[in-house]
Amino acid sequence: MAELADVFNDLVRLEIELWDAVDARLKEEFELPIARFEFLRVIDRIDGCRVQDIARELSITVGGTSKLVDRIEASGYCVRGANPDDRRSSILKLTKSGQRVLTRATKVFQEELDSRLGEPLTARELETLARALTKLRRAGQALDTEGR
Repeated sequence: MAELADVFNDLVRLEIELWDAVDARLKEEFELPIARFEFLRVIDRIDGCRVQDIARELSITVGGTSKLVDRIEASGYCVRGANPDDRRSSILKLTKSGQRVLTRATKVFQEELDSRLGEPLTARELETLARALTKLRRAGQALDTEGR
C-alpha cells in the first residue's frame, strides 16, 4: 500500500508542475495567466455568474476573487452588470474580447492537458483518476463543513 505522505507529495508536485506548464504557455501565447483563464472559464460556464460563484467554484476567498475580477474587468475581458435578483451583487459577463481570448486559450489549454494527462494515461486510468479525485474533494469538503 502506498504511503499517504508519498501520495500527497506526488499529488501536490503534479499539480504544481501542471499549473506551471499551462500557465507558462497561456502567458507566452496570450499574456493570460492561468488564474485569469480559470476565472474566464467560470464566468463563461455559469449563467448569471457572480463573484461568489467564482469563489465557490475555485475554492478561494470572495475577497481575493473580487480583486482579480477587478483586474480582469480592467483588462477588458469582462464587465459587471446589475443583478436583478440582488442589488448587493453584480452579474459578470465576458466581453467580446474576453470571449475571443477564452476561445483561443481553451485550445492551448486542451493541448497541454492532452499531452500531460491524456497521452500518458489510458482512458480507463484517466476515468479512475477523475473518480478518485472527485471522491477525495467531496470527502475534504464534508470534513470542512463539519468544522475539522
